[in-house]
Amino acid sequence: MSEHLWCNPEPKPSYDVVIVGAGGHGLATAYYLARNHGIRNVAVLEKGWLAGGNMARNTTIIRSNYLWDESAGIYEHALKLWETLPEDLDYDILFSQRGVLNLAHTPQDVRDSMRRVNANRLNGIDGEWLSPEDVVKVCPILNTSPHTRYPVLGGTWQPRAGIAKHDHVAWAFARKADECGVDLIQHCEVTGFLRDGNRVVGVETSLGPIHAGSVGLAAAGHSSVLADTVGLRLPLQSHPLQALVSELLEPIHPTVVMSNHVHVYVSQAHKGELVMGAGIDSYNSYGQRGSVHVIEDQTAAALELFPIFAGAHVIRSWGGIVDVTPDASPIVGLTPLENLYVNCGWGTGGFKATPGVGWVFAHTIATGAPHPLNEPFSLARFTTGALIDEHGAAAVAH
Repeated sequence: MSEHLWCNPEPKPSYDVVIVGAGGHGLATAYYLARNHGIRNVAVLEKGWLAGGNMARNTTIIRSNYLWDESAGIYEHALKLWETLPEDLDYDILFSQRGVLNLAHTPQDVRDSMRRVNANRLNGIDGEWLSPEDVVKVCPILNTSPHTRYPVLGGTWQPRAGIAKHDHVAWAFARKADECGVDLIQHCEVTGFLRDGNRVVGVETSLGPIHAGSVGLAAAGHSSVLADTVGLRLPLQSHPLQALVSELLEPIHPTVVMSNHVHVYVSQAHKGELVMGAGIDSYNSYGQRGSVHVIEDQTAAALELFPIFAGAHVIRSWGGIVDVTPDASPIVGLTPLENLYVNCGWGTGGFKATPGVGWVFAHTIATGAPHPLNEPFSLARFTTGALIDEHGAAAVAH
């Protein structure tokens, strides 16, 4: 890490591009602006510290087995980048392709899951349908007894999927962006925008005004708040999203298991803790915490699938802030205001999309036009009706 990053440079009065939000998406966008487009006069502004928001509050799952062509396209692009990211960033991000197993518990689950596997194969994405017997071979510690409340009737399997260490990913992108000359400015809160008619020409911050040729919003959970300051209403609701980790355990859980029906997903991190994700709280909030009853439901669901974990202790729980759109798909692209671009509304899909959305968002900002992969995720779809409805189709309930 260079002194430039550690010293947290004072902002310049003007940049070619300002990115709001120094999480995974903001840092990846800055890096690809420099690497792919030669735009190095870039500032990434963060009101707290680098990667201290949702990037530090996720369950690290990476996969591309989405149903709809548009979603499959951008997530598969991301997964292919994940596969070369350690070499590209010259950093061990602990990317582990241990596979992701999505369980089916009802006949309708089975039909939906097999449909998704076939759609994945048509899109060139690895996917298999596993019988209950095959599920046990992939994850021997899973309870597949037919006498459980929600018996396992099978599952989908994406072998190339897996996990990565989120803080390593953030710092890897930060280091590379820093090497390219990008200013990474912490403790600099964006409070509004500078305008010239219908053009955004910079941002107001806690450290003073900063002019910019283009501004990209990548502030998970708060993009709608910032957009509202310039009169732009985004179709988003913000909710806490629950997760927790256990004490350190010996390696026992070989893959990632997700269950939409009982709603929990469980993996084991490299250090040994179990990482469990649950659903969103039903109420709107910007608090990075959640309701106790969601954690109780989450652990109960996990124990139905993994009775072996009954003796494990919960060490820490948290709630990230997720933006949810009406069709459970992100918004990535232009806005009605010239030079203002948004990347938001990822729900539970933000981390796995990190390199892919950084790539296409950088293209959009650099060229002023969407990349083919994020073109379907424009704001315009909410007026044209060309929605990409991933409710349930994404193998999670939100």
